[in-house]
Amino acid sequence: MLRIEPAGLHDLPGAYRTCLLTGDAGADGSALHRDPDLLGHVYVGPYLAQRRGTQLIVSDDEGSAGYLLSADDTLAFEAWAEREWWPLLRARYPLRDDDSRDAELIRLIHAPERTPPELAHQYPAHLHIDLQERARGAGLGRALVEQLLGDLRGRRIAGVHLGVDKDNDNAIGFYRHLGFREVATEPGGIIMGLRLR
Repeated sequence: MLRIEPAGLHDLPGAYRTCLLTGDAGADGSALHRDPDLLGHVYVGPYLAQRRGTQLIVSDDEGSAGYLLSADDTLAFEAWAEREWWPLLRARYPLRDDDSRDAELIRLIHAPERTPPELAHQYPAHLHIDLQERARGAGLGRALVEQLLGDLRGRRIAGVHLGVDKDNDNAIGFYRHLGFREVATEPGGIIMGLRLR
């Protein structure tokens, strides 16, 4: 039985594994990375370490099967990560001069993507969501996003955005169905946003 619960630091290993198992536009990205932790360092770790916003884990008897991670204030989150999260990782992962997926992620550690202030003003919160194959098709994605949207409305957050791989048609359709719309583009993807008030 799959369940949704608040996520904590004890969920880091399972969430990192989910991130890797969904790291190729929703498919298993294990074969694309020599270091299995890099995707998690970029897309999971800072959310569970900062412990603000809505952090949810999907699990069953086999362990972690998915997550939704968010930040209420994207610009404040990025500033926190610049002070607290990235420096130690930069020391551990020096820049590499190759075109591997690992090297791409290491470049993101050294030069993280920054949200344009005008986008963050309209859609201050952002989210990441990933579900392993066994957790798909049961309405959990919708349940996770609806819980987040309820939390954000309760905290009076004006809007939320997320990045989607331009090749992930299922995810794009899913978010459109929930009311998100394309609000910007980024290399290899689009930004979708939803106003909440």
